Amino acid sequence: MAEAGLRGWLLWTLFLHLAQSELYTPIHRPGYCTFYDECGKNPELSGGLTSLSNVSCLSNTPARNITGEHLALLQSICPRLYTGPNTTQACCSAKQLVSLEASMSLTKALLTRCPACSNNFVSLHCHNTCSPNQSLFINVTRVAQRGAGQPPAVVAYEAFYQRSFAEQTYDSCSRVRIPAAASLAVGSMCGVYGSALCNAQRWLDFQGDTGNGLAPLDITFHLWEPGQALGSGMQPLNEEVLHCNESQGEDATACSCQDCAASCPVIARPQPLDRTFRLGRMPGALVIIIIICSVFALLTLFLVYRRVASSKDKGKTVGPKEGTSLPDKPRLSTHTMLGQFFQGWGTWVASWPVTILVLSTTLVVGLACGLAYTELTTDPVELWSAPNSQARKEKAFHDQHFGPFFRTNQVILTAPNRSSYRYDSLLLGSKNFSGILALDLLLELLELQERLRHLQVWSPEAQRNISLQDICYAPLNPHNASLSDCCINSLLQYFQSNRTLLLLTANQTLMGQTSQVDWKDHFLYCTNAPLTFKDGTTLALSCMADYGAPIFPFLAVGGYKGKDYSEAEALIMTFSLNNYPAGDPRLAQAKLWEEAFLEEMRAFQSRTAGKFQVTFMAERSLEDEINRTTAEDLPIFALSYFVIFLYISLALGSYSRCSRVLVDSKATLGLGGVAVVLGSVMAAMGFFSYLGVRSSLVILQVVPFLVLAVGADNIFIFVLEYQGP
Repeated sequence: MAEAGLRGWLLWTLFLHLAQSELYTPIHRPGYCTFYDECGKNPELSGGLTSLSNVSCLSNTPARNITGEHLALLQSICPRLYTGPNTTQACCSAKQLVSLEASMSLTKALLTRCPACSNNFVSLHCHNTCSPNQSLFINVTRVAQRGAGQPPAVVAYEAFYQRSFAEQTYDSCSRVRIPAAASLAVGSMCGVYGSALCNAQRWLDFQGDTGNGLAPLDITFHLWEPGQALGSGMQPLNEEVLHCNESQGEDATACSCQDCAASCPVIARPQPLDRTFRLGRMPGALVIIIIICSVFALLTLFLVYRRVASSKDKGKTVGPKEGTSLPDKPRLSTHTMLGQFFQGWGTWVASWPVTILVLSTTLVVGLACGLAYTELTTDPVELWSAPNSQARKEKAFHDQHFGPFFRTNQVILTAPNRSSYRYDSLLLGSKNFSGILALDLLLELLELQERLRHLQVWSPEAQRNISLQDICYAPLNPHNASLSDCCINSLLQYFQSNRTLLLLTANQTLMGQTSQVDWKDHFLYCTNAPLTFKDGTTLALSCMADYGAPIFPFLAVGGYKGKDYSEAEALIMTFSLNNYPAGDPRLAQAKLWEEAFLEEMRAFQSRTAGKFQVTFMAERSLEDEINRTTAEDLPIFALSYFVIFLYISLALGSYSRCSRVLVDSKATLGLGGVAVVLGSVMAAMGFFSYLGVRSSLVILQVVPFLVLAVGADNIFIFVLEYQGP
């Protein structure tokens, strides 16, 4: 009973409102307009995309027959309103069509992956602006007076839709994705509700809210149930809607499976598997029994054969020469031949000791001098991916056609000593905020961000200071970038990195409740609708970064569950720099700036040790780490050779008395063996350096130890063979 009374009261209120609007739209009948042509900018709007803020002139007059270029423009922008070359009527001028196309361009770009959705969205707004039966479902509620003799400008109106029409239009767009943002398109078209809480009513309300920075005037959408009468001759709009798995025209395509569940092919349910254990077509248990019995029989036969054979050979004695089989004779012959060759080689070398030592030393030193031409590969891509791998081919294609992928320099901050707190948001109710999302910490992060933004470093090659704007990735102004054009992603970009906007507060009344809104409300709004140009709070702030791009929440915060971004445990700040091919002087400039970035972050880390837990990296960090670990390995490299020298000397020595320790320890033998190993490593590396073969720090770390192990083993083999049993 109470519900029926409430519904009746709402209907009565609506009828009163309709009666008041009769002042602006007295005629509601087919073939009549509510407004026509443009009356300039909306005088009630400030900020936002003002170039889109053209509004229509009040004109409750018959629809116009359109021809020529006007008709061609209508057919191009609003094809569903075209009825023929001589019969098409519309309630919009050519200028209105141009403005309509411009105002829908940004939203259409988000929905273009799904043609049916994009067409339905365009059709909805085309009917609002151009339908020849406009007066049947639109009521003007507010106008702005202009000069004498000029029609007033329409700044607000009501649109009445059949609920099924609105919901089908919304459903065709509800699953369209934005791949770059890993989110749904409706999430950026539903304001603070995001994709999770969006529905047809909220989707339309956001489009008709001038607070979003895109709508040129206020539109109140009413969704009417079937059978409900509007009165005054009005009828809710109920036009044809394309389902997302349908296409319009012969050349058009339906939405993909990613953007429309109805487009996904029906996968037949697989037949249940046969639970009987089988091997091939035979029962598995039978096959196993056969295998076991066969193995047992073969084993028995083998043992019986061995027993019979051993009994026959019992008592026989075979001489050494008679026991040499035919296959062993070639092996013995090869061994004898190699032994004779190396015996002759060793005798010849020992006959000319000084000459051989001088020539060998000269050759080793000459080849080792090639180390001066060594080119080390420290690029991780070159080190850890094969030149012909699929990943390298794709990277080469990207670099050739789009340029090298930008360089990433990132900072991650957590505050483990800060506890979480509750915040009662006027828009979304009570929310839990983590300790890192505190105003004093955000102000400190802003100070760090601006210090890094204005960081400069001296370049000896360029003979000038290198700043961020010289090397930064500036997607919207790549050729003449300023500091505000540089791509810096952080939570502070929701406030355009402006301290004043971060500290801004205002009072707002919503559904009879008045409360103060501040940065937390704006943060909640932007994480749900990052593409918003003007949030739904009285702060009226944009969510776009100062360089003009949206900041998706996963780029600004981390350590959250689901989509509870207010519970994030980490703040993320990313500086993106341009990348350049090897040898380009600008690459050296980028690395210089990154070195200064790392030094600044180390200082910040030590200065805020009790407040923040700081993690940071630059694009060059991995390469620096490879160089650092190699430098640290040099003492280990030298120590290992010294230990091997001592081991050879002590292990091969045969000690008789103290006065002969130096002789008995064979120190010269150990030193010579280590010198031969070291000389072979240096000669081999120098030889390939002469040939221009690039080396890597990984080779420098592995090869000397590998050759040392083999060389030390050979020393023991030679000496023990020489000494005999």
